[in-house]
Amino acid sequence: MSENGGRRLFGTDGIRGVANVDPMTSEVALQLGRAVAYVFRRGERRHKILIGKDTRLSGYMLETAMASGVCSMGVDVLLVGPLPTPGIAFLTRSLRADAGVVISASHNPFQDNGIKFFAASGFKLPDEIELEIERLLGDAAMARLRPTATEIGKAFRVDDAVGRYNVFVKNTFPRHLTLDGLRVAVDCANGSAYRVAPEVLGELGAEVSALGVEPDGENINDQCGALHPGALARLVRERGAHVGIALDGDGDRAMLVDERGEVVDGDEVLAMAGAEMLKQGTLAKRTVVATVMSNFGFERAIDALGGRVVRTPVGDRYVVEEMLRGGYNLGGEQSGHVVFLDQTTSGDGLITALFVLGRVVESGRPLSELKRVMTRTPQVLLNVRVAERREIAELDAVQRAMRSAEQVLDRRGRVVVRYSGTEPLVRVMLEGENPEQIRRLAEDIAAAFQHEVGVR
Repeated sequence: MSENGGRRLFGTDGIRGVANVDPMTSEVALQLGRAVAYVFRRGERRHKILIGKDTRLSGYMLETAMASGVCSMGVDVLLVGPLPTPGIAFLTRSLRADAGVVISASHNPFQDNGIKFFAASGFKLPDEIELEIERLLGDAAMARLRPTATEIGKAFRVDDAVGRYNVFVKNTFPRHLTLDGLRVAVDCANGSAYRVAPEVLGELGAEVSALGVEPDGENINDQCGALHPGALARLVRERGAHVGIALDGDGDRAMLVDERGEVVDGDEVLAMAGAEMLKQGTLAKRTVVATVMSNFGFERAIDALGGRVVRTPVGDRYVVEEMLRGGYNLGGEQSGHVVFLDQTTSGDGLITALFVLGRVVESGRPLSELKRVMTRTPQVLLNVRVAERREIAELDAVQRAMRSAEQVLDRRGRVVVRYSGTEPLVRVMLEGENPEQIRRLAEDIAAAFQHEVGVR
């Protein structure tokens, strides 16, 4: 609990786990519905909470339970069905809901699911409100607060949710441009963007080839999407596409593929966006917000253009919080979450893709050339499964391995070690000039973790 601010349920991106196993059960979802309805019910007017989901089989179960909990506290429910996470953030604002709920485990396999919340502003909830929601789950007084008769909430389905989000996304694309003549391949990961992504691209004029648009409840993220861009890269080469777009299961991030079939990650997109916004004079305070995991080559590229990079802990919510705190308008993660705060409140894979497509069209240059705005520093990332999360500072063998690596790199590289916020993993990341050297040093640190807290 200590590494999570005293919270048992909430991680860096809501609550996540195996569906129908505590805490991802109907019982917990119902209690969460009651708690979030209580937290956001202020005053005597009629309140409403919006609920959306991705395409997982377990989404039906959790959606029904969550809606029941909300209604039981006298708050109405707006059901939007499968829709990308950023679409739910947008509709929460657009429909003036008091809060939004996303039922999704993002890039995880189908047997997992998750629940995360948005405030009426469309921003993710701060830690203190998540902690209040969690505290209310065990509060017996909640049972005495339930309304009766006509005060019980109602549930309504929003039939035009996809169309509303479609229009919003298209309006972020420059009006003087079209995608006419552009061949675009898109992999929707059999997730929540399976309808809206091909629609948006086609309506803007692109010739679209689509993968991952046949969800069956079990195939979300299954060897497809942002985590597995190989099939998309093959499709790009086969169709002679100009750009490939790989979305994850809940559509809040995108990895790109250039015309050669090579992957373009979030750092490279941030570098392209930062360079263009610096050129246009639209980058607030000449600053880009990134996490500790972003490649050092990205930071050097922004520095060389006269900008600067502010780093945060891993998690797009922390990126957005820093953007709001500092008055910045561009931020993101290497994993493909990119936040254009002048346009939206969260990472949005489609908006990210449209920015890149707009740069390709307006510059007349291929993506393989545009991404050269940064030169990547060699980086190694190892994931180590752990049996328990002990404080890293208390692990003697790990500390010795980390100090040794830092001495070897001698300020010509970086060592970043952190626990995953969503899985029982520790992530060991090293950057440096010599790929073989940093891999060896990373393996030494990983071995130390295996010795002290690894799964036995």
